[in-house]
Amino acid sequence: MDVSRRGFLKISGVALAASGFGISLKPVSAYAQPLKIRYTKETTTICPYCAVGCSIIVSTRNGKVVNTEGDPDSPINRGSLCTKGGSIYQMAVNKNRLGKPLYRAPYATEWKEVTWEWALDRIAENVKKSRDKSFKFKNDMGLVVNRTEGIASVGSAAMDNEECFLYQKFLRGLGLVYIEHQARL
Repeated sequence: MDVSRRGFLKISGVALAASGFGISLKPVSAYAQPLKIRYTKETTTICPYCAVGCSIIVSTRNGKVVNTEGDPDSPINRGSLCTKGGSIYQMAVNKNRLGKPLYRAPYATEWKEVTWEWALDRIAENVKKSRDKSFKFKNDMGLVVNRTEGIASVGSAAMDNEECFLYQKFLRGLGLVYIEHQARL
């Protein structure tokens, strides 16, 4: 039996229709799903991953992040995001993300949960101790320098200009001279 391709399709279609497994041609009622960003508050922010500074719209409802997307009004990214920026929703809404600070004592093998107050006090104590230990009032030539060489800082591209300005003021106030930024590394 010599069957052409067209003939094979006709026979297959008739067989499927006769068996009841064919495609129904009845009209299907369609309806629009409500948008998940309906009744949300939209806030713009900057992507924290690199130094490009892509703008992101974060939609929140009752203090919870509902959606993130690129900002089409931004002259930098014009609504598009890279794969890391596109996955920023998972950074905000993630059951595996730590919600409380953890502390591991020197030479310990286990982490223990601590309060935010304790952790911030501990950080402040260590910064003060390190600064006092390494602070130089004068250099080897006798010139007044008022600096600390025992602390360094690496900035973040997730900070905007105003935050960077305040952070620089804070670091310079401590006397840091080793200040670097993520974008230059």
